Amino acid sequence: MTGTMDVWALVEWDKPLQKIQQPIPTCQGTEVLIKVTHAGVCHSDLHTAEGFYDMGGGKIFQVKDRGITLPIALGHEILGEVAAVGPEAGLVAIGSKQIVYPWLGCGSCTRCGQEEDNLCASQRGLGTLRNGGFAEYVVVPHAKYLVDLGNLDPAVACTYGCSGITTLGSIEKVMPLPPKEPVLLIGAGGLGLSAISVLKSFGHENIVVADISDDKLATAKAAGASKTVNTSRPEPAKAILEATDGLLLAVVDFVNSSATASMVNGLVAKGAKWVQVGVIGGSLELSLVANIFKGLTIYSNITGNLEQLQRLVELAKKDKLSPVPVQKMSWDSVNEAMDLLRKGKVTGRIVLVK
Repeated sequence: MTGTMDVWALVEWDKPLQKIQQPIPTCQGTEVLIKVTHAGVCHSDLHTAEGFYDMGGGKIFQVKDRGITLPIALGHEILGEVAAVGPEAGLVAIGSKQIVYPWLGCGSCTRCGQEEDNLCASQRGLGTLRNGGFAEYVVVPHAKYLVDLGNLDPAVACTYGCSGITTLGSIEKVMPLPPKEPVLLIGAGGLGLSAISVLKSFGHENIVVADISDDKLATAKAAGASKTVNTSRPEPAKAILEATDGLLLAVVDFVNSSATASMVNGLVAKGAKWVQVGVIGGSLELSLVANIFKGLTIYSNITGNLEQLQRLVELAKKDKLSPVPVQKMSWDSVNEAMDLLRKGKVTGRIVLVK
């Protein structure tokens, strides 16, 4: 396949994406070329475009220090059709619709050998270090990183490659728990709604969701939250404790700011599991002795692995996973989509449709 493709690329840090032209990639070896039809828009895309992360204590991490070379097409929630294959790609049907696993590792380290590409220290991910779903075509290095769409809604299924496996990985870290034991989810955006769906697929019954938006909390309630708490009101910690009938054994923080972390630190019970997911940023001072006396486990969750994507898709195909709300927008509306996300005006996930 020859010619050029459209690429919505980050050309300059903290500036709107620009549509540029690049050659359509050719496939070598085991590579598979995907023509993108759906691409989710994630908060991580915003942070990458802005060019920095708040590390707390006045420290900033520059995204360019990850080795990103501009221009780069962002977008790591990718779904599309197989357009071409390399000579060693095996039996991959041209035209088949595939969900792409984007968190590619180096392929040779211990973590990659354990099929934990997302934990590889030398990431080569799509939409981060390589062109992602905001490009018209994406090169996947091996067919093993593809999961067949089947009869799933492509607009929903494309979100599984990030928000889906991120929430599955997060929820699995706090399990097992009795179905009626409260689990607190902080943040009722796309990740929070996805977490409700995952918890329900596990048969969990007591899901408490906290957010600062009544509209988002109403959506969470409709999605299956047992109780909701607006933390923008006075004494949010007290309101959460009333909703959960006491200290918590399980908290998943999809915001993960200095403010939410400080609040969570006062909500966790002895032996609790606290999962930090969001990258809003900041820092928290913890008492090391208090942590020991609590027997507290703090996890940081970075997306998920390929096997989790495969399991998540199987759950969806068996109708055990409620679909998250999706707002479809034109692929050329990527800057408008990112602006809506930046302003907190998105319920669920935005998915760009080509």
